[in-house]
Amino acid sequence: MFAAVFRPEKLAGYFVQEASAPLVEGKTVKWKFAEVDKAFDVVVKHVNENERIVFEWPTNEGGYDTRVDMAFKPLEDGTLVQISESGWRPTPEGLKSSYDNAGGWTHMMCCLKAYLEYGINLRAGGT
Repeated sequence: MFAAVFRPEKLAGYFVQEASAPLVEGKTVKWKFAEVDKAFDVVVKHVNENERIVFEWPTNEGGYDTRVDMAFKPLEDGTLVQISESGWRPTPEGLKSSYDNAGGWTHMMCCLKAYLEYGINLRAGGT
């Protein structure tokens, strides 16, 4: 499960159109989504293999970054992935963006499940 987020070739199999490199602590990688014309800088702050990935990236409205914390917790029959994103400005635009991204993380987890369990890329051909 961890590798499917950490490794760019796996991440591009279900979530991003392109990822420039693995999520290595202290590095900045680029994520490109099919529905957006530009790539986003993802600044990797912390990685604890198979347990946690923390990164910062720009908000939809621009001008500041948010922090994403992904925790991977082993279960008897799989892995629980918990995602939180913090740092949103308490403005109408910031709140809307936070809700949009919460939906995006939910979509990511659905796509991850389809990719890992069935080999299906639900975002293939998406724009």
